[in-house]
Amino acid sequence: MSHSRVLDLGRGDSLKLLLHDTLKKGKQCLVFVNSKRSAEKEAEVASGHLNHSSPELADLSEKVLRVLGHPTVQCTRLANCIRGGTAFHHAGLHHDQRELVEDAFRSGIIKVIASTPTLAMGLDLPAFRSIIRDAKRYTRNGMEFIPVLEYAQMCGRAGRPRFDSCGEAILIASSESDRDILLETFVRGTPEDILSKLAVEPVLRTYVLSLVASGVVRTMSVLKDFFRRTFWSFQFQDEKQLFSILERVGELLVEKGFLIVKGDSLSATLLGSRVAELYIDPLTASHLLDCCDSSLEKPSALALLQVVNTCMEARPLLNFSTKEFDDLSERSSDLQKSMIVSEPSMFDGEYEDYLQALKTSFFFADWIDEVSEEELLERYKSRPGETRARIATLDWLLYSFGELSRMQKKFFLVSEIQKLRVRLEYGAKEELLPLLDLRGVGRVRARVLFRNGIKNMGILKATSLESLSQLLGPAVAKSILSQVRDEVEKVPDGKRKGQLGLSKFDED
Repeated sequence: MSHSRVLDLGRGDSLKLLLHDTLKKGKQCLVFVNSKRSAEKEAEVASGHLNHSSPELADLSEKVLRVLGHPTVQCTRLANCIRGGTAFHHAGLHHDQRELVEDAFRSGIIKVIASTPTLAMGLDLPAFRSIIRDAKRYTRNGMEFIPVLEYAQMCGRAGRPRFDSCGEAILIASSESDRDILLETFVRGTPEDILSKLAVEPVLRTYVLSLVASGVVRTMSVLKDFFRRTFWSFQFQDEKQLFSILERVGELLVEKGFLIVKGDSLSATLLGSRVAELYIDPLTASHLLDCCDSSLEKPSALALLQVVNTCMEARPLLNFSTKEFDDLSERSSDLQKSMIVSEPSMFDGEYEDYLQALKTSFFFADWIDEVSEEELLERYKSRPGETRARIATLDWLLYSFGELSRMQKKFFLVSEIQKLRVRLEYGAKEELLPLLDLRGVGRVRARVLFRNGIKNMGILKATSLESLSQLLGPAVAKSILSQVRDEVEKVPDGKRKGQLGLSKFDED
């Protein structure tokens, strides 16, 4: 039996009453909203309503601030919310901050989390209530209702069997007419159909190549039989057209040099097998192979970043405003001689994507130039969590680019790509690479050493424990000098890479 009613209160007052009622019952709740900014604002408002403090919350607040070397405005906002017993959760948070928030909610320290749908998928949390404030979100077509399946996922976070015998999911309406629409759309609505991802050609290309390269499929007839028994085939309902698509994909993979077809027999080339192992779209691999043939003898970090940001897997890219269009176009034109990927025509449909990739490349060029995360957030509106996710994707693409370059015997590219991967991991200039070889040394400590004249392993070896302790503290100093001694013992004098201030990547 269900019962619904609309309170004659504003949305904020409804939330306030629900939050206080949740705490009165000794329970916890999740509040789902449609944007990162709304999640942060709602958590701040809830923190003011609850005014819940404890030594555990104060300690957790300090841990959140210490996750990044230099806390951003977002870090400070989260820390302030936590002091009041609430938190926000979205993809813009650093992974360690998200884990701290989730663990604190599980242990009951945090009572309320305001979140985007990031918490709706798969997390098992002790929430008695799921309060869905926003049933719409902004899309390219304006404000639209969220999918019914997503609504169901949010509802499913309430009353998890491990924590409660029942739970409540509350969808907030702004008016009586709005309530009726929400009831019909979501509560009584039908979930959307689940569609096979194999219908997306980049996925299909990847799986066809993987099936052949792994030896699961050795003939075109077996390939067709394999896909005949998939969910995609069940949905497609047109076997002849499905086989036509598979044949076209096979022809493309042969054309790109990844597959060999002899009669009905299928086999992967050495290159095709490596592409399958890298798990990238074969068209992405083709793009990277084309870039290997660049005439640039020593491409810049920006040129390499542009190569991987023009891959499909790097999306979503940073958007640019109308005001930025002219500036990006002008900078793109000025840089063409030093870039690997050619600029498309301004009238080409890919031009906007190219500029987005360029802006994203500028962002990472600033990151490896040691621009602070606070400034990056201000300049590019990229939060620390989003930055880390992009770094992980770019590292995968750079690794793939390096492996394909190695197969093409482009060793000068391999060396530059390896250096860039380390710089990307730490957000550091190239001059710090020798010091980043050391365990426990990131860009902050490496920069401290560099500024004090300790620029390579040779100088570090000659530095006293006392001097190093004054810069980095006794424990870190002792660890670093121990690593330097171990390195000296392993490599004969005169050949040790650190002696000349070189990193392991200079040996190529």
